[in-house]
Amino acid sequence: MAWKLRTQCVVLVMVLLGCISLGQVVGEPKVPCYFIFGDSLVDNGNNNNLVTLAKSNFSPYGIDFHSGPTGRFTNGRTMADITAELLGFNNYIPPFATASGQNILFGVNYASAAAGIRDESGQNLGARISLDGQLKNHQTTIVNIFKIFGNIETTTKYLNKCLYSVGLGSNDYINNYYMPNFFTTSRQYTPEQYATVLIQQYSQQIKTLYNYGARKVALSGLGPIGCIPFEIATQGTNGAPCVDKINVAVQFFNKKLISLVDELNSNFTDAKFIYLNLYDISTQVFANALSFGFKVVNKACCGLGQNNAQITCLPLSIPCEKRNEYAFWDAYHLTESAYLIAAARSYSAQSPTDTYPLDIQHLVQL
Repeated sequence: MAWKLRTQCVVLVMVLLGCISLGQVVGEPKVPCYFIFGDSLVDNGNNNNLVTLAKSNFSPYGIDFHSGPTGRFTNGRTMADITAELLGFNNYIPPFATASGQNILFGVNYASAAAGIRDESGQNLGARISLDGQLKNHQTTIVNIFKIFGNIETTTKYLNKCLYSVGLGSNDYINNYYMPNFFTTSRQYTPEQYATVLIQQYSQQIKTLYNYGARKVALSGLGPIGCIPFEIATQGTNGAPCVDKINVAVQFFNKKLISLVDELNSNFTDAKFIYLNLYDISTQVFANALSFGFKVVNKACCGLGQNNAQITCLPLSIPCEKRNEYAFWDAYHLTESAYLIAAARSYSAQSPTDTYPLDIQHLVQL
């Protein structure tokens, strides 16, 4: 089913943030298609029919989404949904699980909750589609697009014009490295060594995407995982706002990802890769919560236990009433209000550190 976008709402937020004008979000889409690779931060239904604990197609998830629970891990729209609005699409990008027919020409969302760069990441929660699996699904989409066009050259030129967003790595930490009872990686590698191993594998996966025709690629850095309510509740902070050791580890990954962006841009001059600095955007919001409209940044809106995060949002749970005042929806995921800020600043950078070397708005103009 097609989901009509709430463009006016997004425009209002963008204007308030000084990010974008009305004229930039109406008319034809800035790109013909938008392909999304990721985890639960952007999953919109690919895990619904998998045997896994990592699913959210039940209330109160989607409480503020116009069609209710869909498999999105938040109260409303995800960052990918909002980005689609900013790009000018008339409908949200469908999940691979249900995408079919001519609709795939506008793009496909392959994201799967609990997925990681490494295949084993998230296996403690059940089935999920790792990045390698998502790339295989993209191959299927490419074959189907070729069948529509009936010509390799036309298909390739079309795919070259699309926007590709890739954002994985969180589960390689949350549901791998920092779960020593399930995984051995924390005993095999120091945090910096682990970041190196992850980036080496990520590099090959992104090069595979390039070989499939991707020429405009936005790579999301990891957010401050040590600040999510689950880690605060289970790891402890020793009086600090967040779990510092986790954030240090995450920053090893992000620094190496920036270096990878430089390497990719140097080696593939017919393409452009950018880095979205979700770490700095998030920490700025947390540090200046009230100025961004948030009153609570360390507790979940929906959940149980310490910080409402020891047990995440369960079916028929009663969430907080003032969801726009919370940065986190559940133990792991942001609210729509927080995603609005992240999407706005990734699309149109408000600080020199928000994106590198370009923001999405300029990337899609190339």
